Amino acid sequence: MADSFMGKAATMEIPINSNGETLAEDDSLEQDLQQVMVSGPNLNETSIVSGGYGGPAGGIIPTSSIKDLRMKSRGQGVGLVPSQSAASRIANQNQTDQPFTGSGMHHSNQSMSAEEANRGVAVEKLDSVKKWGINTYKCTKQMFSERFGRGSRTVDLELEAQIDVLRDTKRKYESVLRLTSALTTHFYNMVQTQQALGDTFADLSQKSPELRDEFGYNAETQKLLCRNGEALLGAINFFVSSINTLVNKTMEDTLMTIKLYEAARLEFDAYRADLEELSLGPRDAATMVRIEVSQQQYQVQRDKYERLRSDVTIKLKFLEENKVKVMHKQLLLFHNAISAYFAGNQQQLEQTLRQFNVKLKPPGSDKPSWLEES
Repeated sequence: MADSFMGKAATMEIPINSNGETLAEDDSLEQDLQQVMVSGPNLNETSIVSGGYGGPAGGIIPTSSIKDLRMKSRGQGVGLVPSQSAASRIANQNQTDQPFTGSGMHHSNQSMSAEEANRGVAVEKLDSVKKWGINTYKCTKQMFSERFGRGSRTVDLELEAQIDVLRDTKRKYESVLRLTSALTTHFYNMVQTQQALGDTFADLSQKSPELRDEFGYNAETQKLLCRNGEALLGAINFFVSSINTLVNKTMEDTLMTIKLYEAARLEFDAYRADLEELSLGPRDAATMVRIEVSQQQYQVQRDKYERLRSDVTIKLKFLEENKVKVMHKQLLLFHNAISAYFAGNQQQLEQTLRQFNVKLKPPGSDKPSWLEES
């Protein structure tokens, strides 16, 4: 009500006459203003609302209590107590300002050790790449020097001759393997044709009474040839399998060692040429250091070359012994089986298979099962 009267008083126009005197109707307005000033709120008893607009009544703080608190604080020399939110912010600030202790220091030490480990790995990789680049450059330089006849190479005449013989033998054995594989394929097709022909003769002997005996004889002959052909196929497959193992495993393993030996020989000659080139130059302090490092590298490459040359010599010796032993058995098997088959000697063919422990697959083992057909 007081607010409405104050607003009305602030916005109301007061008319005056020509002589500067207020009109008679203003007496009532003056009386209303005096009543407002007398009946209005006491400023000493005004309340402060802590909270938003329209908050609960519990948040009202009388101004008289605030005055008493200020008077007490001035008398005692103590400031106002901060609110709970301000105290928590100060405590958090103090915690953040404290140095790392306990688990914080342990975590920082772990991160520093991890960074040092990663840095060490990076340095090792960089060193390995650097060594690889230097080694590749020297080997490439030595290879081109040998091809253009400007550089010298280490040659073991006896070992080089054995390596050439091995490579030539491998090419010939690969030809034997290819031809016997083709023979196996063609002979398998012939055996399948004989089996189909025997089944057809047997069917015709049942449907042609006047030619029953003739069709029957031919059916039995084709079935016998089919059985002998399957026995011969078992012997040829055993021969092909053994040759394949000899060529693609035993010989290939020896040739891989030979490749390592040839690479070691190239590296050895490259470091040897580098050492010879440094030895012919000036003998100052920096060159002497380089010569010493080159001698150490040369010795390492020489030891590697000697070790691989010994490995190649041993493998060539064992390969030759193994080749003679395997081929003696396989060639004897192949000869006896072929001779017995084309001579029509079924007993000799079966005896040959038993002699060399050749096991035949049961009939129908090559056919897919009913699960695979479905």
